[in-house]
Amino acid sequence: MKLEYDFEQLCDIIEKLRSENGCPWDREQTHDSLKNCMIEEAYEVVDGINQFTKNGDYDNLREELGDVLLQVVMHSQIAKEEGLFTVEEVIDEIAKKMVRRHPHVFGDVQVEDSAGVLTNWEEIKKEEKKGKTVESSPLYVPSSFPALLRAQKIVKKSNKIKNMVYTKEELFSKMNSETTTLQALYQEGASIERQKEAYGALLYTMSRLGLDLNMDAESCLTEKIKEEISKMESKIS
Repeated sequence: MKLEYDFEQLCDIIEKLRSENGCPWDREQTHDSLKNCMIEEAYEVVDGINQFTKNGDYDNLREELGDVLLQVVMHSQIAKEEGLFTVEEVIDEIAKKMVRRHPHVFGDVQVEDSAGVLTNWEEIKKEEKKGKTVESSPLYVPSSFPALLRAQKIVKKSNKIKNMVYTKEELFSKMNSETTTLQALYQEGASIERQKEAYGALLYTMSRLGLDLNMDAESCLTEKIKEEISKMESKIS
């Protein structure tokens, strides 16, 4: 594949688009206005990975990765205009982080397997967060995560706290109890607020059970949705 542009030229293109004589739409964008774009592009990369795994189509994956890179460069250009930071500083920071969090590669720390790598990573990350304004709660997971994904990440963190661990049998029992509660609330005509609270509790327990069964809730629901769409499409055709 013949290359026409490199990373520096991409940055120059974005800078021009944001300039006075550039594109009106690009000039109007802010960090806040681009939030959904970043989320959508990240999901499209995942879809590109799925397509590549399924049929070896790497063209789509390459394109979608480019769209995510565009978001990184756009945010960096906006930050540069605001006098906050540059794309070079973004690159420098992530490079330093990779070196810092891999002391078994760039230092003299010894690890036996990937579990040891992850343990070191979390310990180093914890040290890095000390004294910073970023949320430091041991159960913190960004609120922008999809709910099922966020629930399971919180469960992973809470499982490290001894008195918050449930057995699979306890979770099955809890799930059945919460299903019964939700049904009872519906049948007695309870307020929608109480029904929503019960439904949320059930979903959270199901997420927790899925994690204990080594099942990714987000992926499982995604596969079920695809199955249902396929069924409906077959009926339509």
